Amino acid sequence: MARNCNHNAPSAGPDRARRWFLQQCGVGLGAAAPTQLLGPSSASAAVDSLAAQKPHFAPKAKNVIFLFMAGAPSHLELLDYKPGLTKFNGTLPPDDLLKDYRAAFINPNSRLLGPVYDFKQYGESGAWVSEIMPHFSTIVDDVSIVKSMVTDAFNHAPAQILMNTGSQQFGRPSMGAWASYGLGSENRNLPTFVVFSSGAKGPSGGSGNWSSGYLPTVHEGVLFRSSGDPVLYLSNPPGVDDQAQRDTLDTLNTLNSRRLGIMGDPDIATRINSYELAFRMQKSAPELMNIKSESKHILDLYGAKPGEPSFANNGLLARRMVKRGVRFVQLYHEAWDQHGNLKKGLAKNCKDTDQACAALVKDLKARGLLEDTIVIWGGEFGRDHHPNAFTMWMAGGGFKGGPVFGESDELGFDVVKDRVHVHDLHATLLHQLGFDHERFTHRFQGLDARLTGVEPARVVKEIIT
Repeated sequence: MARNCNHNAPSAGPDRARRWFLQQCGVGLGAAAPTQLLGPSSASAAVDSLAAQKPHFAPKAKNVIFLFMAGAPSHLELLDYKPGLTKFNGTLPPDDLLKDYRAAFINPNSRLLGPVYDFKQYGESGAWVSEIMPHFSTIVDDVSIVKSMVTDAFNHAPAQILMNTGSQQFGRPSMGAWASYGLGSENRNLPTFVVFSSGAKGPSGGSGNWSSGYLPTVHEGVLFRSSGDPVLYLSNPPGVDDQAQRDTLDTLNTLNSRRLGIMGDPDIATRINSYELAFRMQKSAPELMNIKSESKHILDLYGAKPGEPSFANNGLLARRMVKRGVRFVQLYHEAWDQHGNLKKGLAKNCKDTDQACAALVKDLKARGLLEDTIVIWGGEFGRDHHPNAFTMWMAGGGFKGGPVFGESDELGFDVVKDRVHVHDLHATLLHQLGFDHERFTHRFQGLDARLTGVEPARVVKEIIT
């Protein structure tokens, strides 16, 4: 560790000696830090945080697309049919149901609401699907529907942060950052983790949902726009051509590389990588975002319209990205927080998203990409901020097609069979990417931190091949 220190230390007082030590020994100490952070291949990893990594075991998937219905879609109106609720419609809930229950919008004076839409069974699995999800009904045999999801939070921001990072506290790495950190890059011209946002507003948890946290910042999600420049300020300003941009970057890289050699700080390596990636994206991103090159059949399949920002466009772009090697793509659609106008609001949300979600699964399957791409659909909790039971679905990447897993009670209030916590979902996702969630860690503040935290988590083997 001290091999780069200057042994001709000054003989002056302790303050000067301390300054000498920190200045002259910075290389040795700084280089040791990324060694501890990044594992055995520390020398290359410190310089190249996006180098392809080898998972713990053979993965079933190498890419993830998370269709995040922010604001929380109501499971009872969409995928968890409860005909028994009809007879309780308009009545107060049983006293024992809400005893000691604490949440944001449910209290003993909240009256029960029966189904507001018709349901039918579809596919060989016989899955019950709401009438406002006609496109999803065509792919039920390609997905695993989990009706027994539970979480720990009942307000939007902490619940979204928990779903994405495994903790209600801001500043933790997201799923996409962990996937990027663990697997590295397949395409050096694009980020490993890309985020889109549509709907009435952005997610309540903001950029904390796609943060890199304490992982190297190169793994943070990059927010793309579906019209104009994909990333703000990606284009050169007037009067700056490619050669001037290249010359500027070369100068910056020379200065940063010198500083990296002195300090050994992995954040400097991240900065170098970020500048170079941005330069390469100036060429690759515009072509990627040009969905006009897609056939009319594909545009119609998604309901995508070039030049008009929409969830449908984002879904098509997600497929284009995983085909080009982007590891993790997350589509946020923040519009699902229906406390009033439930029927009208849900119908609009499904109209905006249902076709594209189903099209994405069909398109990936037709191109042979679904085998190693996981598609996840869901929000942060259930109807009326309810954390004790909600529904999600997963497809591709080694998830079984067809099963309906888990069960809530007759009111859709509590899970009564095969409980799946958010941490279990994370453990299962990492397993499909080739990682043991207990061993997939990053040293931070003296702890081996991990996505699944310190509480017990299990891989839900019943829904994977």
